[in-house]
Amino acid sequence: MKRVLGLGLTVVVLVTAVALSKNDRPTSTTGDGELRIDQEARNPWTHLRLNNGRDNFQFALVSDRTGGHRAKVFSQAVDRLNLLQPEFVVSVGDLIEGYTDDKEKLAEQWKEFDGYVRKLQMPFFYVPGNHDLSNATQDKQWEEKFGRRYYHFVYRNVLFLLLSSEERTPKDEKNAGNRDISKLSAKQIDYVKKVLADNRDVRWTVVALHRPMWTINNGEKNGWLDVEKLLEGRRYTVFAGHIHQYRKYVRNGMAYYQLATTGGGSKLRGVRHGEFDHIAWITMKKDGPVLANVMLDGVYPEDMTVPASDELGVPEKNRKKTHLAGGKVVLEGKPVPNATVVLWAYNAKTKRYGRVADGLSESDGSYRLSTYKAFDGAPEGEYTMTAVRHEPQFDETGRRTPNKLPERYAQPETSPLKATVRSGNNTIDLDLSR
Repeated sequence: MKRVLGLGLTVVVLVTAVALSKNDRPTSTTGDGELRIDQEARNPWTHLRLNNGRDNFQFALVSDRTGGHRAKVFSQAVDRLNLLQPEFVVSVGDLIEGYTDDKEKLAEQWKEFDGYVRKLQMPFFYVPGNHDLSNATQDKQWEEKFGRRYYHFVYRNVLFLLLSSEERTPKDEKNAGNRDISKLSAKQIDYVKKVLADNRDVRWTVVALHRPMWTINNGEKNGWLDVEKLLEGRRYTVFAGHIHQYRKYVRNGMAYYQLATTGGGSKLRGVRHGEFDHIAWITMKKDGPVLANVMLDGVYPEDMTVPASDELGVPEKNRKKTHLAGGKVVLEGKPVPNATVVLWAYNAKTKRYGRVADGLSESDGSYRLSTYKAFDGAPEGEYTMTAVRHEPQFDETGRRTPNKLPERYAQPETSPLKATVRSGNNTIDLDLSR
């Protein structure tokens, strides 16, 4: 992050010889003449190959801001981006809360968001998420404000392909049921085909979209496999968001990143859970991008102050009081690490189970439940519990790995595990057997 160190785009080092003539100290000059330094037989440096190749540049990505956004996070991320000074910033969608057809409310949400990104000292590139395009009214407003939902640009011979995962028809909506639908239209895939054909000789391609579409049935029915086929034979990197949990995948030998949040709804349980607020800082080099995850709470100005912000979060409505709850997961007497434990409540009206809280076991099998925020426990009530162990949870391609625990514990409909949460501190040990 050369700009963070105040070096600017050009590094110039000038050491003036003192008390010795020019003949005593030969001067070494780099090929472009930017670095001049007196060089002797022995020198207090490693080498003089400066890390500022002409193909290098820096840009940043911000992830989901909404889905229950928290106060004073995204707005302060803008201040931190101005400190970091990337060339430009790319989003992966979910910029406003949306999910309403009230034009005035939507206009106010966009006014708020646009007010933040206008403070950036560098360009900001919009990408739509499901919160931004959830109905016909929002779709029309996007058209009026931004026009295109997918587009591209080229910078220093790197192609940036910004796509929309939010294309669906009324028929798709009707047939979706409770499924999370995501789709790339044939028209958008044709656009990708043309852009890639017109930019065959770029040195790298960066793809950004909202949903990690490769994790939905391996992308077989939503158009993602068509995009991957078009990308064959070139070097590329893909960035997405939506899930609010950080993960890296490798498909076809290329890196795919699912970013965490930049203010979006999150329990914020930390790196192990992939739940944190960050900026993805990308240094594009000759041989490809280098990614650094910059945590928002680790970037401060020189006076170590956090700028004031009037950004309001989503009000915490209808939240039940929680009580600490946790325990230990054992299988035939042996601790089970990395088990995902979920607390489910049964709704007699809908005849469905609803997820209430979850936890991830440590190396000794211990776990702590979280409902609304990190390790806050669960509301009082009677529950069914499930336990699964996917290690890792997903393979490199995005497919769920096999469950290493007995399958009867995997679904609330078949699990024999029951739990009662009462006021106070609750210990809920899970004794599993094969």
